[in-house]
Amino acid sequence: MRDRSADVLLTDGTTVHLRQIQPGDAEGIVAMHSRFSERTRYLRYFSPYPRIPERDLQRFVNVDHDAREAFVIQTGGRILAVGRYERLGPEAADAEVALVVEDAYQGRGIGSVLLEHLAAAARDAGISRFVAEVLPENSAMLRVFADAGYQVQRQYADGVVHLTFPIALTEQSLEVQWRREQRAEARSIARLLSPRGVAVYGASASGHGIGAAILGHLRDGGFTGAVHPIHPSADTVGGLPALRSARLAEDIDLAVVAVPPAGVRGVVDDAAAAGVHGLVVVSAGFGETGTDAGIAAERELIRAAHAAGMRVVGPNCLGVANTHEEVRLNATLAPWMPRRGRAGFFSQSGALGVALLAEADRRGLGLSSFVSAGNRADVSGNDLLQYWEDDPATDVVLLYLETFGNPRKFARLARRIGRTKPIVAVASAARAAGAAGPDRAGVAALFAHAGVIRVETVAELFDVGVLLAHQPLPTGRRVGIVGNSTALTRLAAAACADGGLAVAEGYPRDVPPQAGAHDFGDVLAEAATDAGVDALVVAVAPPVPGQLSDEDADFAAALASVALAGDKPTVVTSLVDQMPAGVAAYPSVEEAVRALSRACGYADWLRRPPGTVPEVATVDSFDVLTAYGIEVAPSLPAESADEAVAAADRLGYPVALKSAGEELRHRLDLGAVRLDLTDESAVARAYAEMAERFGPGVLVQAMVPPGVACVVELVEDPAFGPVVGFGLGGVATDLLGDRAWRPAPLTDRDAAAMVDEPRAAPLLRGYRGAEPVDREALAQLLIRVGRLADERPEVRELRLNPVLARPDGVSVLHAEVVLGPPADRPDTAPRSL
Repeated sequence: MRDRSADVLLTDGTTVHLRQIQPGDAEGIVAMHSRFSERTRYLRYFSPYPRIPERDLQRFVNVDHDAREAFVIQTGGRILAVGRYERLGPEAADAEVALVVEDAYQGRGIGSVLLEHLAAAARDAGISRFVAEVLPENSAMLRVFADAGYQVQRQYADGVVHLTFPIALTEQSLEVQWRREQRAEARSIARLLSPRGVAVYGASASGHGIGAAILGHLRDGGFTGAVHPIHPSADTVGGLPALRSARLAEDIDLAVVAVPPAGVRGVVDDAAAAGVHGLVVVSAGFGETGTDAGIAAERELIRAAHAAGMRVVGPNCLGVANTHEEVRLNATLAPWMPRRGRAGFFSQSGALGVALLAEADRRGLGLSSFVSAGNRADVSGNDLLQYWEDDPATDVVLLYLETFGNPRKFARLARRIGRTKPIVAVASAARAAGAAGPDRAGVAALFAHAGVIRVETVAELFDVGVLLAHQPLPTGRRVGIVGNSTALTRLAAAACADGGLAVAEGYPRDVPPQAGAHDFGDVLAEAATDAGVDALVVAVAPPVPGQLSDEDADFAAALASVALAGDKPTVVTSLVDQMPAGVAAYPSVEEAVRALSRACGYADWLRRPPGTVPEVATVDSFDVLTAYGIEVAPSLPAESADEAVAAADRLGYPVALKSAGEELRHRLDLGAVRLDLTDESAVARAYAEMAERFGPGVLVQAMVPPGVACVVELVEDPAFGPVVGFGLGGVATDLLGDRAWRPAPLTDRDAAAMVDEPRAAPLLRGYRGAEPVDREALAQLLIRVGRLADERPEVRELRLNPVLARPDGVSVLHAEVVLGPPADRPDTAPRSL
């Protein structure tokens, strides 16, 4: 039996556990039934049904997990809902589905979660359609089925509504599933960041240690809720009344845990009994140790917390903060409340957290909220993206990422959220040495095409964050440069060229060094209204001492009057004054221009229509490529001259012989490929020559019309999950890494852009008099590979090489497929944590 258990979120952000029913659940099912209201029993069983007869009970809890399946939802060990399906006859395509939820938990999204997991199990069992019978007055259950995104057909007969619907995943059902996921995950984070009260476990009465520090930061940071230190013996801790247990307070939503690892389980139990919604575990000694004991303790922490309905930040984290004036939560190790602003900041690193907050404050970058996830055993960057998407206090998202938990989900969320809020991420572009897939440039392109502004350093994260948080996006790449130092303006112009920006006509404009702030401001204001300028770069060098009056030396005020009032982004390098808050100021013009270039790249991405993911016709086939309409020219292996001749006779002349060696089968230049062999003697002669040089193994393949050799690849990337690559074939392009890459699935615009992106792409458009190839056929092939990658996670790698592109279409001559367990959870799977 496949284990289908999962922790899932309800619509209110509470965690519950879903698992397959077991024979030992009989007592729990009876207990749940006894808690049902008479109405719930009637709506489920169409009769009063006060007690479950023993025969029915045994049938309920004993299923074969194939033709008959059932899931229970439980919290704290108590079963509170059950959903089941039963196939309507051997080999039938239909199954009847039924759900029931305890009264106290109705209306919290349990029915839709059960339906998703039941449908996934049924699809795996070969069932394609669900049927259900629902009483007309059971409006809640009718909504569960109607709102799931399936095409539901209704019939009314004999006082019952008969529902029938196919359970294959569709764009609509996935969109419904993802939107429910977003609401539940956002709600779970909102409960962590806006608690009514906070309990602190592990704060010493002496005032020393991590727990005492966080308690002081909560107390002194202006938190608007209640703060309760939990201590086994002290009456007061940090000047606050101490409680022996969180159960003695009624307003605790969040618990901060700073006790040794051995004591964490007791804290979880106490917090659960108090109805706490979430834990921030700053304690170390868990999975980060790399030991079996630490990893096991971390798993037990998450299991126990989820069983009690709680989410966990950490362990080994810095904490969380919310600067909203109605909350003012500083449950972190940073001794000051972060400056209030419009940027949401997620940091995976706990060790760097305090330094990152200090740097944000120094740069004048205000935050809406901050989360340090540490080991990221539960709450991750994806959860925060879901929360910030609809958070009215957040305009910009900043991410410091060391690893990716669910790459497929990250890519999906980034593409969606990036359309409304910029995402800036420090994330490594390095990949394992020798690994297949994109190089550093390819990884950077993947981030850019997903709408993520990837930066190399923390300093650049804040450079870009300051600009996006305070300035409008550029409408183009024409830059007006204004400065009172020719050396600085020339440096700015050179930096613009390196960053892909165009210096606007008539610029740089050099203001005389002896000019005062008013004159400088006049020139800057004129540039700000210049229709030929999309963005401004300002460089100010100090005047000669004593040359200007105090009023005329106030360059900061002159610059701020333009930078804060205009509709064009303005970046400033001033060697004179400290710029006021809101002005995007940088220590060098190179850094200023680099930040502006990143913003321009993001604005360009926003202006490009996202495209659509086309439907791909599939066929039933055990061959995964054939199933997605990817036909590979047939080839036969041979280990001798006689076998090669027999294979050629079978395929039909003319044929080609290729060395079976992976690195040789495309090397026409080395003689490892022989073409246009028209008879048996030619095949035998070519085989003898090749076997002597490269070994006995060859592939025999029927000749196809010539074309431009291309390569299509599919690999798993640690940041994006499955990614598709395209380039032209040949040793030189392989050596240079001349590939275009996009996350799967591909939109129509993705595929068209990939075909034109490689540096060698002019060969496809008719280079030096050659006839252009069918680029649309190449794009369609890429779309099919992208769809395969998205829907078949067991395909770990795929390489089509060569693909011959011709004016009349394409031919795939060779394919390599690597199958294996999915590298990460498919993004189309039912919701789970």
